[in-house]
Amino acid sequence: MLRALRLALFLLLFLPYALRAADAPLNGQWQGPLAVPGGSLDLLITLVPLSNGSYYASLDVPKQKISRMPVEVELKGSDITLKIDQAGSSFAGQVLEGGRVLKGIWKQPGLTAPLTLERRTTPTASAAALTRLTPPYREENIKFSDPTAKVSLGGTLTIPAGPGPFPAVVLVSDSGPQERDAAVQDYRMFGMLADYLTRRGVAVLRFDDRGVGESGGRYFTTTTADLVTDAQAAMQYLRAHNLINHREIGLIGHGEGANVALLAAAQPQPPTFVVALAGYGQPGREVLLHQQLEIMRLIGADQTQVKAAIELYERMVTIIRQTPNDNQARGKVAGTLRLNNTNIDPTMARARAIQLTSPWSRYFLDFDPLRSLSDVRCPVLALNGADDLQVGAATNLPLLQKGLKDNHDVTVKKLSGVNHLFQPDPQEWPLVNGQQQPNFSPKALDTIREWIAKRTTPAPSSAAPATNKTKGNTASK
Repeated sequence: MLRALRLALFLLLFLPYALRAADAPLNGQWQGPLAVPGGSLDLLITLVPLSNGSYYASLDVPKQKISRMPVEVELKGSDITLKIDQAGSSFAGQVLEGGRVLKGIWKQPGLTAPLTLERRTTPTASAAALTRLTPPYREENIKFSDPTAKVSLGGTLTIPAGPGPFPAVVLVSDSGPQERDAAVQDYRMFGMLADYLTRRGVAVLRFDDRGVGESGGRYFTTTTADLVTDAQAAMQYLRAHNLINHREIGLIGHGEGANVALLAAAQPQPPTFVVALAGYGQPGREVLLHQQLEIMRLIGADQTQVKAAIELYERMVTIIRQTPNDNQARGKVAGTLRLNNTNIDPTMARARAIQLTSPWSRYFLDFDPLRSLSDVRCPVLALNGADDLQVGAATNLPLLQKGLKDNHDVTVKKLSGVNHLFQPDPQEWPLVNGQQQPNFSPKALDTIREWIAKRTTPAPSSAAPATNKTKGNTASK
């Protein structure tokens, strides 16, 4: 999304959905320039096949600050159709050269143009992996189970050098099926955060979402409450590890993951602390409406279009919330979608209606993040970027602070020049081989490190030889 998404969050009316592909699934990123009046826009499409045969797909348009905007995918043989309803846009074309090229026609209001998207090659990433210096910490591929759902989850655990025991954190991702690094294009948000903290004396567990990578289960039948049990299972894995200080295990969540962390903190066996990155203070249905309106603003929608989108959104929400029977709700939703958009065929309308009435959607529409905050007693750090277009800091931070008013250790901070993905302004990105590469905001990293260091005990590894010496267990002044 403008994210983040990480846009990374699923917008209620535009959850990505794909028909099962007959051929081998597409997997990766495709990029190409779209000619527009006065120049061009670089478009990037991400396709991730899921275990149920569907796709998670998203659109990024860096120049318009659009990130992870949900995309609907229809793949029939070599014919591919991408629909981006928020932007009123679509792409119809063919998969060529064994999947290396997607070639067709892009349509959006006032523009119809040819578009060729080429697969982003991974030699750079592969070369980086091959030449990667051995990090000054231990790295393990692990498996743990959520006993509530009987689901096995795959992840990576990084542990500082030394005998331990070490404080530790579990990273919980934002909305959308995400792998353990929470990668967006060349930006590995969780990979960078894990590397930074582990080098400074904090063990980090990050894991694939259900139905992604090495994790079992199905993502699209998973609710926010289910994600809480996954986070709890990850903490339980750490508590049994002999190199981890079981009294100092925290959760760091991003976007929806921040609210997952806060929900877990209100349950028995809570984390020792929570770092909430861009967490929601607004109810779920208000968050989704805000995101939809922000997208429409970015693409230059007029007032008539905005009004129509709001009215459709409110009709859909009313139908879903007032019709508990899924079959009845799906019939009404599909009918409303076809009435609003005569170009949508019955099969696609029904498929989208199934997604809009999914367990995740129903839960999130009624989700009030403030409801359980009074039960959160562990220390909380709530961070938002001032440039976050997906989860507005000015709206959400005060709500979280108010909900945590009975907690005596709460730090709330808005970081200037930081977006939803916790990246700084692109002008501040480091140069790698002559090109600027996205990075995690240094001031955000320092803020997180210093705050955690004040609430944990440095492990004996802080006295390791200079080559592996950690410096992050004392807050900087």
